[in-house]
Amino acid sequence: MVPLHDDNPTEITPYITYVLIVLNIIIFVYELSLPAPELRAFFSTYGVVPRELTLSLQSGNPAAIFGQFMTLITSQFLHGGFLHLGGNMLFLWIFGNNIEEKLGRLKYIIFYLSCGIFAALAQYIFSINSTVPTLGASGAIAGIMGAYIIRFPRAKILTLIPLGFFLTTFRIPAVFFLGFWFAQQALYGVASLDTTTRVDMGGIAYWAHAGGFAFGAILSWLMGLFNPENR
Repeated sequence: MVPLHDDNPTEITPYITYVLIVLNIIIFVYELSLPAPELRAFFSTYGVVPRELTLSLQSGNPAAIFGQFMTLITSQFLHGGFLHLGGNMLFLWIFGNNIEEKLGRLKYIIFYLSCGIFAALAQYIFSINSTVPTLGASGAIAGIMGAYIIRFPRAKILTLIPLGFFLTTFRIPAVFFLGFWFAQQALYGVASLDTTTRVDMGGIAYWAHAGGFAFGAILSWLMGLFNPENR
């Protein structure tokens, strides 16, 4: 299923959402310019490598810990391919503008980065000794989706659905579309628990998605998404 747009147009221009999309694209273009060995080193330096984070915590070295925790932010702007980037930016564009409008730009960027940090930590808990870098904006965007499902549960998502060789569209309430997505991520996350050396299954950090989604729903409430002035 591919969501195309929602029924809650923003009243302000979502500048932060646009800036995040452009920044992710610029960094991805830079990634494309790197030879394979340098790209792997780039991902290992700025992505979250669970084993490195674990070792930094065990060392007790404040500089090492700070450096590894910074990757919880930098990893949010790295992507492993065109589909990875394209899917994330599509969902950010669809759902981010409404949350930015309701939270305000400053709260929104704090919310976005916080969701990404918590999502990476949720994945880390289940893969503390992995040497595979975790990267991508998926966790932060999952947080936006978690906020969206409780703030706009009745919004209709125009969804493209394949029926054999044909394509058709349906307007699906956000509570069902996003609820199904969250359940899918959680189930896949449980299924991945028997892996001991991989960050995820099939290159997807399901626990980051599920954790980011749940944290986004909670944090959006704490940040005042449901205040009367945001109705």
